Amino acid sequence: MEHNENKFLVGVYDDEDVVLSAVTKVRNGGVRIHEVYTPFPIHGLDEVLGYKRSRLPRAAFMFGITGTSLALLMQIWMLGFDWPIIIGGKNFVTFPDFIPVTFELTVLLAALGMVATFLIVSNLYPGKRPLLFDSRCTDDKFIMAVDLTKNSLTQDEITAILRTSGAIEVNTKIVEVEA
Repeated sequence: MEHNENKFLVGVYDDEDVVLSAVTKVRNGGVRIHEVYTPFPIHGLDEVLGYKRSRLPRAAFMFGITGTSLALLMQIWMLGFDWPIIIGGKNFVTFPDFIPVTFELTVLLAALGMVATFLIVSNLYPGKRPLLFDSRCTDDKFIMAVDLTKNSLTQDEITAILRTSGAIEVNTKIVEVEA
């Protein structure tokens, strides 16, 4: 896999309301933001960054339907065809008796499928080094990263925009990214 070095400007903010309004100011200034890193979720940040609604709920539904189908097929096959046993004079296939196992397998497959989907979509796999612009984003600061190679404005112009938007620091960082 090929690696490239990209130059980033890193704006450091100390308040969630400031960074939320700064994203709008920076985007209106014509700057493409690479990512905003926060120590906790900020309500509305995904909307002002322009992110589309996640498709993960659709994946969860599909994993749940798969779990329900497998549970019902398994129980109907095992109790109705493969090894039918008359228990208390009941029918071989009784759906009310299948509800607990069906529910549990639905939840199990939906949960495991969502974990796997999230890890794959987020590129979180063993051996992957996280892209960390400033370690303070895990504690008390809010970090806005701007990739200089993907912006038409100069470094000084972007620095000025970040400072006027409320950044307490603006740093330059060279990061090795996978191409």
